[in-house]
Order: sequence, then C-alpha cells, then structure tokens
Amino acid sequence: MWRTSGVSETVRKMGNAMRGVIAFIPSERCQRFLVGDMKEMPLDRTLDLSSRQLRRLPVAICVFDELVKLYLSDNNLSTLPAELQGLRKLQLLALDFNCFEELPAAVCRLRQLSILYLGNNRLYHLPKELKDLKELSTLWLETNCFTVFPKVVCELPNLKTLHLGYNQIRSLPKELRRLEELRSIWLAGNQLAEFPPVLLEMHFLAVIDVDRNKIRHFPGLSHMQGLKLVIYDHNPCVNAPAVGDGVRRVGRWADSSDEEQEDDGSKAAGETTAEVTEVQLEEEHNA
Repeated sequence: MWRTSGVSETVRKMGNAMRGVIAFIPSERCQRFLVGDMKEMPLDRTLDLSSRQLRRLPVAICVFDELVKLYLSDNNLSTLPAELQGLRKLQLLALDFNCFEELPAAVCRLRQLSILYLGNNRLYHLPKELKDLKELSTLWLETNCFTVFPKVVCELPNLKTLHLGYNQIRSLPKELRRLEELRSIWLAGNQLAEFPPVLLEMHFLAVIDVDRNKIRHFPGLSHMQGLKLVIYDHNPCVNAPAVGDGVRRVGRWADSSDEEQEDDGSKAAGETTAEVTEVQLEEEHNA
C-alpha cells in the first residue's frame, strides 16, 4: 500500500513539473495542454481554470458563449485575447492573483458582468471603458498598486460592494457619492490620514472598513441610519467613532461609552475577527 502511494505521489510531482515547464512555452497548443481537453461547455456554465500556471488563455475557451462564470485565479496571466468579449453572458470573472498591470480591453466589453475579481495584481489605474459595465455590483481591487482612487469606479451605477484594501490611496473623490447603491466599502491598509468626508454623505452605507490607515480622529457617524458595521482598528486615533444604536464597532474603545473613552485609552476591540469574517461571508453570499 505504501509503495502504491509513493508511486502515485512521484507521478503527481512529475506531472506538476512537466506542467511548469510547458507553462513557459507560449504556443496555443501548449497552453491548451494546461487546461485539458475542453470540447464541450460545462453543463453548469461554470469553468474553473484556476492554478493552471497559464500564461495565455487559449482562444478555444472563448467559443463557450453560454458561460456564466469563469475562474482564472492564481495563474501567470498578464493579457487576455480579444475573443474573450464573445462571452457575452458572463456574469462572474475571477482574475485575481495574476500579473495584470492593465485591465484587458476585452473585459470592459462583457456587459453582463456582475462580479469582477482583480485583487492581487499589479494594477495602478483602470480604463475609462470600465464605466460600460453597468451591471457590475461587486468589484475587488485589493492588493494592487493604486496610489489614487480610480474615479471611473464612480461611474458604475449598480455597484454595491467595493474592495480597495491594501493599496496606497490617500483620499476618496467627492464623486463617490454618486454610487447610491453602494452598501459596503473596504479600505483597510491604505494611507488615509483622515476619515474620508465623502463617506459622511453616504447615509446608505452599511459597512465601512478603514482598518490599518493613519486616521487620528473620527467624526460622529450617528446620522448614518443604514450603518451596521464600522471597522477602524489599527489607526493612531484618539477616539472611537460615535455610532447609532445597533451598529457594531471594531477597534479601540468599541465597548466603551464616549465618556469612558477619555479614561480608558488601552481598551481592546469589542468585536472579534470571527464576527467581521461573518459579515464578509454574508456579503459574498448575497452577491
């Protein structure tokens, strides 16, 4: 039994090594080898090509014009073929953990896209054509190279969830208030020196995450009637944001009243990481 398992493991490693070598050969034939024999569209209209060491997306994939979900995460992609725009019914596209420095033009022609994952790439700007994705409701841009908030995002009328954490953004544009459907904005790990004033005007927001920034003072958020969760931990703040009844806070003095904050500068967060994760999972489930 041990010998059989050992042989199987050796074969698996040899197969992975071969795939790794073939991945560096950019020919269409070699890249098709990495995705396997794809002659028919999957019955569930979902295609997962994650972690295949792809450097090019085989054009043959683009004939499946009934696809609804396409996962290309964790590859070595930096471009996509123009033929991708033929996937006109695509609603979810995952391009996270790749090597994109620019968003391929073909993506902006997928007019039915609702969810777009672009995290963990090398993006520093977005094309103006992104505004054509009128159905986009969830956009993930975390862990990229943005130093300025990409204003084209403000032209996505149906956007409900925006993840922009772990970039180098210092401020948010006033145009963001146009996004009246936006319910959650995740901005952890940026360079915000103050709580973005535009967020104070967005009473419909349910989740605000400004964890791990450089905010020293928080304004009152009690007027934001839709607010359910505010995460402000790991900021050099001297106060906690005042919030309305039923709003969860994650950060220093979260369990204290406003009067107690002055007396207790060392109180830990009142909410656990598990509770924050629960909100994120619920949000993804709804999407």
